[in-house]
Amino acid sequence: MALLRTVGRIGMDAILPPRCGGCGIITDTTHAVCADCWAGLRFISAPHCACCGYPFELDDSANIPGGEAVDGQALCGNCLQKKPVFDRARAALVYDDHSRDYLLRFKHADRTDLTPLLARWLFQCGHGIWDQADVIVPVPLHRRRLLNRRYNQSGLLAASLSRMTGVPWDGLILGRKRNTRSLGGLGPSSRKREVGGAFSIDEDRAGRCGLDGARVVLIDDVLTTGATANACARVLKQSGAMHVSVITVARVVR
Repeated sequence: MALLRTVGRIGMDAILPPRCGGCGIITDTTHAVCADCWAGLRFISAPHCACCGYPFELDDSANIPGGEAVDGQALCGNCLQKKPVFDRARAALVYDDHSRDYLLRFKHADRTDLTPLLARWLFQCGHGIWDQADVIVPVPLHRRRLLNRRYNQSGLLAASLSRMTGVPWDGLILGRKRNTRSLGGLGPSSRKREVGGAFSIDEDRAGRCGLDGARVVLIDDVLTTGATANACARVLKQSGAMHVSVITVARVVR
């Protein structure tokens, strides 16, 4: 069987050779990027805010403008002023021209073939979260937008991450009951108002999946102001979730 799989893989690569997820040139491995595209990506690593994951420039909380250590963990100025509803957020990439290109193709150009590549980046940035998680939940789309797009990009990532981690996922626990307008170009206050009350919980499904007391990992594509993540975390916690971690492909860094 191993020999057959190897032969099949070689044959498939000959017909459809693996290509870079960025520029599309032929590569040696599947679901990867070439060296040039890799160099353009800005991955987020420590040091960062222990709560929202905002990257710090210095590895010393005492020197972080507006930040300080709480219980041995460095928090950014925003989280010190008002902690978000979610407990922790992590993102793989800084949201810039390079990462935006991946996400636009993934969301709006039917490039679902990028799912394994993006999911692997999410898996890596979620180190320390997966082994404590009980369920993975994607940020939902309203049914009208889902019919128009035909797939929920966060749901594809959640399903892939479930296979990688062994943590079950459910795309129906959390629903979007109001078709909110696009949040692009809106400020923090407008974003918060737009998503306020937009999400709901399927209580029957939540009961079957053991949401009460669960540690939830919420999956989305981009973290901007945190308005959507907070709105989702709020209804999840109101329905019994004990802890909500947010993991996104990219986040805005100002």
